[in-house]
Parts: sequence; C-alpha cells; structure tokens
Amino acid sequence: MSATRFLAALEESGSVSLRTGWVPRHLVAESSDGRIVGLVPLYLKGHSWGEYVFDQGWADAFQRAGGSYYPKLQGGVPFTPVPGPRLLVAPDAPMETRQKLAEALAEIGTRLGLSSVHVTFAEDADMDALTAAGFLERHGYQFHWQNRGYGNFDDFLGELASRKRKAIRKERESVAASGLAIHTRVGGDIQARHWDAFYDFYLATVDKRWGSAYLTRPFFDRIAETLAERVVLIVAEDGRGTPVAGALNLRGADTLYGRNWGAIVDVPFLHFELCYYRALDYAIAEGLPKVEAGAQGEHKLQRGYLPTRTRSAHWIANPSFRRAVANFLEQERPAIAEQMVALLPLSPFKRSGEA
Repeated sequence: MSATRFLAALEESGSVSLRTGWVPRHLVAESSDGRIVGLVPLYLKGHSWGEYVFDQGWADAFQRAGGSYYPKLQGGVPFTPVPGPRLLVAPDAPMETRQKLAEALAEIGTRLGLSSVHVTFAEDADMDALTAAGFLERHGYQFHWQNRGYGNFDDFLGELASRKRKAIRKERESVAASGLAIHTRVGGDIQARHWDAFYDFYLATVDKRWGSAYLTRPFFDRIAETLAERVVLIVAEDGRGTPVAGALNLRGADTLYGRNWGAIVDVPFLHFELCYYRALDYAIAEGLPKVEAGAQGEHKLQRGYLPTRTRSAHWIANPSFRRAVANFLEQERPAIAEQMVALLPLSPFKRSGEA
C-alpha cells in the first residue's frame, strides 16, 4: 500500500520522531494465528502542529481550567491533510475489526490517562465506527477539483465564466513570459539534483511562514525509492537549467494530491501555475478524476477547486470538557455547512445563461 510506504518513509527519515513531537504508537490488531488484520497509524503528541484540524483553542481552555491536554494521541497521516482510510482493515479481516479498532482507541486513551484521542480526515466507514465508539464528530472543508471528462485544459476553461477564464489565461501567459521552463517529472525522471533543490524550496517556504521543518532531506530520498511511480514533481528552471521552484504531488488510484511547494524566486502567479494549473494539466492527461491541493486557501475556489466536506473524530476523556466540546461542535457543524454554501456563488463555473 502506498500509504504505508509514505508512513514508513516519514519514520525511517526521522521526520516523525521524538524530535518533531510525533512519536509513533501504532495500534495493531492481530488474528488468533498472529496475522495483522487491522492497523491505525497513531502518534503520541505534545503539541497540535502539523495536523490541519485545529484544536489549540481546546487545549488552551482545558489547561486554563487546570487540566493537562498534552500528551494526546493523534490518528492520521502526519503533515498531510489527505482524507482517506484511517482504520486500516485487511480484506480477509473479521467483519467487526473496524469497530474493534475504534473501541480500542478509546480504551487506550482511558488506560494511558490521556485527555483525548483524535482521528482526522477519516472516510465515512471509519467515522461510523468511531462515532459508535463514543467519538465526537467535527466537520471542515477543503477545496477539490473534479475532472468532468476534459480532453485538455481548454475544455476545462470552456466551462468557466468569461471573466474567470480570461483571468486564468492571463496568469498562465504571465508565467510563460517569465522565461522559466516548467517540467513535470515523474518517477525515475526526478534526479538527485531536483530533490536537493526542492528541499531548499521547502526550507525557504518554512522560513517565510515561521514554521517548523519537519521533513528531513532523507525523507525525499525514501519516497523517491519506495514511491517512485507515485511521485509527480513539477519543477521550474531558469535559463541555465537551474531549478528555482517546485511543487510536489503524490498520485493515488484516482486522485492527484498536492503536498508541498516552494520557490527561491519571486515570479507573479508561479505558485498558481505549478501547484494548480500544472496539476490539472497532469490529471487531465492521465484521466485522473480528482485533484486535492491541500488544506485551506479560498484562492483555490476561483481556479475551479470547490469546497468539499471533511470529517474528523475526537474522543474526550473528561466528562465536563467533553460536554463543552460537544456543544461547540453542535454549533460549528451547521456553521461549516453554511460557509460552504456561501462560497458556491464564488465558483468560476458558468451559471445558466452566462457566456
């Protein structure tokens, strides 16, 4: 499974470790004959960074009331807001395995005396099991692009309102006029020099955002070795052939996932070209139904990425705190739904009668 190879690369490269505050504590379910039939990628954490479902406000409230919010358990993919399976179940596993995994997560939280256990960006089947085990449900949204059977990028533009279509064309023309050469490199076409350059881009982006550089240089070597057929690296080069910007994507069975981006030059619209438009070019050419460009960013909306609901599950140990969080989520869920509806009129797609 490509997901487990990605997780292994994070651990083997030291990107998830005590140093970064992501200590692997995976939950494994075994059959009576010792076969692994279920797995939950799980991490013991002393902070809430790198998760993309923000609970720092909960932590602050609990600690002001005299509690200790950290450490907590986090289920999901570190530094990666990709929705998908979180309670991993083998094809031949007993029917009740998923529910047993969900119940075990709550039991572990109790046994270890933790404040909370969180499973983020979970798929629907996992959410059903988790809520049945007493987890609270939280909603959010991301911006995803859907391929409607386009033959090329112009087919996609043809579905947009005239003003939006012209704006995107001007952005792409501006980048084309910059003199940069842009290449979409896959698998073995990605050389060590590209990874060296991309790591510099990654560090430059971290510095600009005052973040933490969780990913180590060896991480990129590991995914190049173990996920070569899944890696899509879009690189901009100057006139001397030197890489100056890049966007890292991972290809799933039916989706292109945008992960990291960085640049050491300041070129207008280069971020949009590498992260969004070239991703769409690739998905259309490869017949992929969907592109997910990561969390947040309403600027994605006007480029054809529409709001899509995400779901996360949260087990809270303290009864009073659980009630407070539950009340908050009861108000937050309809507010999220209203925000998604309010964003739809900003979509670039044509409305009835529009040119």
